[in-house]
Amino acid sequence: MHLQRLSRGLTLLVSIAAAYSPAWGAEEKASPPTHMSEALRSSVTRLVVIAGPTPTSQEITGSYEKTTPGLAGGINQGAAMGTPSAQVGPVNVSFPIPILTLPGAIVGGISGKTKRDIQEFRDALTEDLARAKDQPLINDGLALDVYRGLQRVPGLESKLFASSTPIPDDTDAILYVSVNDLTIDVQGTEAILTASAGVTLQRLTDKKDVYETVIRYQDRDSLSNWTENENALWRDYANFARHYLGREIAADVFDRVELNHELRPKESATVEQIKKNEWQSVSRSTTPTLEWNLTLLGGDSYGSWTDEIDESNTYYDIEIYDTHRLLYSSKQIPEPTHTLGFEMDACQTYRWSVRPSYHIGGDIKYGEWMQFKSKVDPKAGADIVGRKASAAPAYIQDFASLKIECGRK
Repeated sequence: MHLQRLSRGLTLLVSIAAAYSPAWGAEEKASPPTHMSEALRSSVTRLVVIAGPTPTSQEITGSYEKTTPGLAGGINQGAAMGTPSAQVGPVNVSFPIPILTLPGAIVGGISGKTKRDIQEFRDALTEDLARAKDQPLINDGLALDVYRGLQRVPGLESKLFASSTPIPDDTDAILYVSVNDLTIDVQGTEAILTASAGVTLQRLTDKKDVYETVIRYQDRDSLSNWTENENALWRDYANFARHYLGREIAADVFDRVELNHELRPKESATVEQIKKNEWQSVSRSTTPTLEWNLTLLGGDSYGSWTDEIDESNTYYDIEIYDTHRLLYSSKQIPEPTHTLGFEMDACQTYRWSVRPSYHIGGDIKYGEWMQFKSKVDPKAGADIVGRKASAAPAYIQDFASLKIECGRK
């Protein structure tokens, strides 16, 4: 077909392989406006996490005495790439997750700037997927990330099971998590990538779905930027997408409370704001002291426990990123200040954020990560929308930035 016959704006669809996924193309349901209700949360104290969408007709079967097939269910039928992940039986797991790669098959139409450019884009991604050595199937990796996030929640006993493992009778609910798809929308010289993950909480007693949501992560850049340096930006996107989707699912379902508040960075003895912009700063020190300010505005609907919050029971987690990965983290900091425990590179710009946690009685409730509240176009079809992936990944683009000056200590 000649280029002039190609219609512009078609979507190139990358179908990502998902374990036990019989319903590709099923219509996604709209996300609830906020996290799961406190009443529903409190009704679940024993939870099983399973990689994959909610089974429609098959029963969950298996035996603790027999070897289970693990979390891997194979890749998309007909695709000739990808390998099953490691066996994971009916036990809590704690092993490191390899760098994310996305096994699957690329299908769909081609359109946009030129047929050749988009063909090269598609071929580059296909080659990258096919030659990857460590491929945790995306559903498996996502389920592991969610499970790890849920391990922090006090009063919640969570386990990660293979889909064939029998569910204990005293389980309250099953949390199914799965990557639905990754769409690549080519518009002129740009490609917009949107990853989508589905979440379903199913009550065990009557197999009723009591909560559903869809989490989306979107970023954009030029076709050439996505594929230069052997697809480095594409792999960064995949890693940040999984990082965001995993922690957002855990937070949305059990982890996060959304109090009316203001959380902002501020200057310190070693950090100076650029042109009085509190979200952009510079430091001459490679081990700067970061500081921030939290103000609770009140008027929340969570209950009387919010009245008990004060400085003595508020702690903070901090994370620092470069454009490729998470570099540094520290948890449960008792004061709104932290001096870095590692040397940052001079002449580099980093992004950082903190989140509060409120220790009320024997419970811990986590707040939201600090970020500039940029407006998201409701038509974008994603919870986080990137502006230019090569400048900053979508997840960290609205975090506070810190530039370490050159030649200084």
